[in-house]
Amino acid sequence: MHERTKFRLHSHDVPYGSGSGQQSVTGFPNVDDSNSYWIVRPTPDSSAKQGDTIKSGVLIRLQHMRTRKWLHSHLHASPISGNMEVSCFGSDGESDTGDHWRLEIEGSGKTWRQDQRIRLRHVDTSGYLHSHDKKYTRIAGGQQEVCGVREKRADNVWLAAEGVYLPVAEGKQVT
Repeated sequence: MHERTKFRLHSHDVPYGSGSGQQSVTGFPNVDDSNSYWIVRPTPDSSAKQGDTIKSGVLIRLQHMRTRKWLHSHLHASPISGNMEVSCFGSDGESDTGDHWRLEIEGSGKTWRQDQRIRLRHVDTSGYLHSHDKKYTRIAGGQQEVCGVREKRADNVWLAAEGVYLPVAEGKQVT
């Protein structure tokens, strides 16, 4: 969930009409939409297992639960603000470094927990996952733009909100 606007990170099987033409990613106002659920996954070269703690600085991927595509970014311009486009791309068996995000935990916590303030920084572009009050008017009317920006700003803070949380496997860490 985007901290300032309370909109959920959201995607659906609707492509952008510009830029990459990949599956669009938006901010969605409602709490109860299954298109706003994401699975946190390790990068392919990681030895992390389900239930391991996730430490600040670790590379992760976010997989959209409904379409199985990966949260992705690149240098295409985002549709509204012209920042870096954030899309969904790939599949269970198709992923690249454009899907890798570095977890940055805000504050003193070193392990990612529910409702903890975080930033996600894209590995390939160095852009932070970002949103703002600019909204789409046509296909995704009322939903707000999600994009990447290079600067650390108040509008690139996110929280893990609704979802299924696994118990932490004692003594195991993702590094």
